[in-house]
Amino acid sequence: MKMDNTDIKILMELQSDSRLSIRELSKRVNLSPPSVTERIRKLEDVGIIEGYTIKINEIALGLSIQCIIQIDLKNSNFEKFKKFIYNHPRVVFCYRIAGHSCILLKLSVESISEIEKFVDSISSLDSTTSTHIIFSEVPVNQNIGKFFSFDRENDPQKIIGGN
Repeated sequence: MKMDNTDIKILMELQSDSRLSIRELSKRVNLSPPSVTERIRKLEDVGIIEGYTIKINEIALGLSIQCIIQIDLKNSNFEKFKKFIYNHPRVVFCYRIAGHSCILLKLSVESISEIEKFVDSISSLDSTTSTHIIFSEVPVNQNIGKFFSFDRENDPQKIIGGN
């Protein structure tokens, strides 16, 4: 899908507040509500917009300790690991990666003992772990607009991700 500045503006506005009404969004991007609705539908159809979500404050939920755990897991145990991790109540994200370790995940917990219990559970899958406690998050610009530059005719040029 070829995107123009209006598509990018729609994405930026929805990224900032996905609860915007079509009427308010159309005012912000200077387009009629039916046109905005059609553009959003196209962005959804091609998979650029995958869904609408909220951000949860884990600390406000009492999960004040976060850690990153690197796991080195034997491939023969990967399927067991996936089943274990899928519904784990404290896992925030989990990635299969290349490099020194094969899994990288984040836990949000109430106490250090929860981390220890998790690591003990993983060790039953013939794995080794390295745990890193998170002190604070370093902010990065999450705005979708950073992935685009604009030429003189106001057509966006994708600068990351190809196409």
